[in-house]
Amino acid sequence: MMDFFQGIPVALQPINLFYVLAGVVLGNIVGVLPGIGAIAAISILLPVTFYLEPTTAVIMLAGVYYGAEYGGSIASILLNLPGTASNAITTLDGYPMAKRGDAGLALLTAQLSSLAGGTFGILCMVLLSPLIVRFSLSFGPAEYFATLFLGLVAGSVAVGGAPIRGVAMVLFGMLLGTIGLDLNSGVARFDMGTPNLLDGLSIVAVAMGLFGIPEVISNLGDRNDGRHAITITAREMFTAFKRLKRIIPSILRGASVGSLMGPLPGAGPTIASFLAYSLERSVGGKKHEFGTGRINGIAAPEAANNAAAQTAFIPTMTLGIPGTPTMAIILGALMIHGIAPGPQLVSGHPELFWGLVASFWIGNIILVVLNVPLIGVWARLISVPRRFFFPVIIALICAGVFGVANSTFDIWAVLVMGVFGTVLRFFGFSPAPLLVGFVLGPMIEEHLRRALMISGGEFAYLFSSPTAIVLHSITLLMVISPIVGAIWKRRRRLAQSKTTREMDQRP
Repeated sequence: MMDFFQGIPVALQPINLFYVLAGVVLGNIVGVLPGIGAIAAISILLPVTFYLEPTTAVIMLAGVYYGAEYGGSIASILLNLPGTASNAITTLDGYPMAKRGDAGLALLTAQLSSLAGGTFGILCMVLLSPLIVRFSLSFGPAEYFATLFLGLVAGSVAVGGAPIRGVAMVLFGMLLGTIGLDLNSGVARFDMGTPNLLDGLSIVAVAMGLFGIPEVISNLGDRNDGRHAITITAREMFTAFKRLKRIIPSILRGASVGSLMGPLPGAGPTIASFLAYSLERSVGGKKHEFGTGRINGIAAPEAANNAAAQTAFIPTMTLGIPGTPTMAIILGALMIHGIAPGPQLVSGHPELFWGLVASFWIGNIILVVLNVPLIGVWARLISVPRRFFFPVIIALICAGVFGVANSTFDIWAVLVMGVFGTVLRFFGFSPAPLLVGFVLGPMIEEHLRRALMISGGEFAYLFSSPTAIVLHSITLLMVISPIVGAIWKRRRRLAQSKTTREMDQRP
């Protein structure tokens, strides 16, 4: 803890304050504008960091990273368009709240949950870094497979409704994830003879196509598009704050999941937000209300993705293991400055590590101070007829997708996925499980192969450690719980109907 306090003066240096402000503001804007993403913004800014001190450079890049998580919730709630992949789950309850007139409450929930989650993640970095690193290092192929399998099951049940539909969407997402070169054999799979598919489909194209284009298409024929301006008074804000007291347990659960998932390579904010939503739906009560505009469905994933965004720096800085592509870019920035991330970084460059950790909290405070006063401005966007947004949304999506790889093929891919997403919406299928399967599918295939290669083809190796057994038990419980609940409700209905018939037959 004393080391953390030594990092505060470093973070409060004027030059570092300026660049943390610049980073979080830019990240917030990047999150609000769908289709760009933090990784694209950080890639563009990387040459700028060559002229900065290492601590200042990493502070700015980190601000862009977690600032995008804040901004992404705004587009998710107001436009049903996730600014980042980790905000996709927020659309399930955030957008319905906005449509029924609770946009201000939804935005306030997202911002304060993000602050609480980020703060929780920072405390975990300060107090539990050694324990989390040791726990992450204990993960082998079996443990990663168990974690990812839990994520797939959670993604299939997170949206509620018919479980079979969720499973079908997850499996189809996994199928899309197999497109491209096989990492082990180098054989092209499902590329249809198109060189552009050798690297697989872009996650940005898939996410924006499934969530952005269908929203535009489904509202094209809406003649009653105008909305009354939403004004948020001080009294309404006070009422909103009183309601937020009820979601403190949801925030704590989401922040705990995010802090645990953040350090795991390949996990990060996206998986953390989906797992947190699934956990909240399981223990938060009134499962049928999730997906219809429940405040807990915003608090848990937003706290999770921001906590994960903070703790994701633990393996990157202390082990040199980037858990996400964004962390890989930040790792590259450190190496460009001649700093080798690893166990010696904390002792060799304490001003960098602890100055960065202290800047996280300053940046989170700046983001809340920046966004909460603007909640009324963001909410007023709903009063603008949506038809004026459609051309801008399409342009931003195409520009963002094109900017990732400078490929026009990705623009066609996002349009095709958009049509497919519209068909899914028409038949009542949620695209969120598909995105989970697309992200986790290639990873679970990779770790399953590694596990089988190590064990010589023995599937028992997948249950060879206590951690893996616990994770598989949670997965089994998650599968059995809805079935048992459905059977219990059916028996109660039959018992009630039987009692009613007996009462009617009495003289």
